[in-house]
Amino acid sequence: MSPKHETTKDDGAAEKENDEKTPARTADYKTDIDLPENFNAVSALLDDHVREGRGSRTAIEYGEDKIFYNQLLRYVNKTGNSFKELGVEIENRVAILLPDEPAFFYSYLGAMKIGAIPIPFNTMLTPKDYYYMIKDSRAKILVTSPELYDNVRPILGGARYLKRIVIVGDIPDVGDLVHFTDLMKRTSDRLECEEVSSQDVALWLYSSGSTGAPKGTIHLHQDIIFTTDLYAKHILEMDESSRCFSASKLFFAYGLGNSLHFPLRFGATSILYPGRPKPEAVFEVLEKRRPTHFFGVPTLYAAMLNHPGAEKHDLSHLKFCVSAGEALQPVIFKRWQETFKQEIIEGIGSTELLHIFISNRKNQARPGSSGVLVPGYEAKIVDSEGKEVPLGQEGNLIVRGKSSAPFYWNKLEKTRKTMIGEWLHTGDIYNKDEDGYFWYSGRSDDMLKVGGIWVSPVEVENVLMEHPAVFEVAVVGVPDEKGLIKPKAYVILNAGREPSEELARDLQEHVKRRTAPYKYPRWVEFVKELPKTATGKIQRFKLRKTCE
Repeated sequence: MSPKHETTKDDGAAEKENDEKTPARTADYKTDIDLPENFNAVSALLDDHVREGRGSRTAIEYGEDKIFYNQLLRYVNKTGNSFKELGVEIENRVAILLPDEPAFFYSYLGAMKIGAIPIPFNTMLTPKDYYYMIKDSRAKILVTSPELYDNVRPILGGARYLKRIVIVGDIPDVGDLVHFTDLMKRTSDRLECEEVSSQDVALWLYSSGSTGAPKGTIHLHQDIIFTTDLYAKHILEMDESSRCFSASKLFFAYGLGNSLHFPLRFGATSILYPGRPKPEAVFEVLEKRRPTHFFGVPTLYAAMLNHPGAEKHDLSHLKFCVSAGEALQPVIFKRWQETFKQEIIEGIGSTELLHIFISNRKNQARPGSSGVLVPGYEAKIVDSEGKEVPLGQEGNLIVRGKSSAPFYWNKLEKTRKTMIGEWLHTGDIYNKDEDGYFWYSGRSDDMLKVGGIWVSPVEVENVLMEHPAVFEVAVVGVPDEKGLIKPKAYVILNAGREPSEELARDLQEHVKRRTAPYKYPRWVEFVKELPKTATGKIQRFKLRKTCE
């Protein structure tokens, strides 16, 4: 049985509005993007802007510094030539372990411009993780900062294929480290794009590894353009006047599109902030830099709403607030809209598709829904046998589109199970309504069967989030004394609320009153934090393990 989708309007008004605001269909957009046989994505992201007279536009704002497109081109060219000097050749891998700073742009685009393959590394991992990714990718050089170097230094001796370490910033001379500034001083600022095919490999992105070893996801030069021209242009209405600020970092597929691919494709401006995206810091950037497009994750939106004095901040300059990474609870959508008079445009994307492929639309967002298909993508909801299910029925979401990764590096069996023909099996449980909106129920391995009936943990979480005491919550299935799976809620309370048995019972009754009684959490545990990946996704498998 599919979950009930809440509406904030009476049925007649909603029906009339839906007639007037039917989401645009694929036919309304140009989805056939023709790229030349020889195509290097850096040309479209950078060289073309300078060639066509947009070199004086601001590409990056970083603190008080501004970097114009003609300057960015020179720095990227110098970096590409520096990599060549270090022995990097076409198809070699270049690992990038940097915070959100201009040198990330130089390294990423410089590697891609010479036909090498940049691989952004998550800046929040352990030496063991870095050793695995450096060994698995056979990266030839690693670009990192002094602050992050200590996290990789212990494992460098065993990195067989790694030849050089490039340090961005001041650090005492240690061994064979190469200083980025020294390279930039002596290399030319002239560099032509390496002739590669649009279907050549452009970049890798490693998954978080939350369910096993990280997977190297392969993407092509064409994939970058498909995400910018199908999603950013049509859904986010991005153009050269856009100013993009992403709280999600560049090492994440979501942040890489938000901060680098999208603004550079349209000659727009990327606003970089290297620190942790705490509410007070994010509010400061938003008010000082006045972006037009803000990208966050649900936990950040919730934290910003709960920050003291949040309602005093003026965010009227924003044209789009975008959310992805986890399902956005309807209560957060409504509170944000009430507080800042802004919609949050929620969507679902994946590393395998490089960015968002299902999204809400401006002035057409439905709280709790991931939205409708982005033009150029197709999706089906299928049963365990791969047969499409009727509208309104839950099933496995599969998707195909032009930015789909061709395979995982060195993961043949995982590739075969996930990428079946043209279709990507997302592992998400969804249902679709008659208007084409997709509604998320949870990951397939997170769904609960209670008394023989499937229960969506997301539905229970959404109900609990409506309680005034709840700041954040995760629901998982744990066995009772008879070995039967029942829901358990891990709850973070709002400031000023204290855990108690009385509050736990009140939360249970709250769920019983608002949904089917069998869905209520049999146990409520109050916690200070929830385990999450660096991209903000709750690691429910870790919560389940605590109950084994």
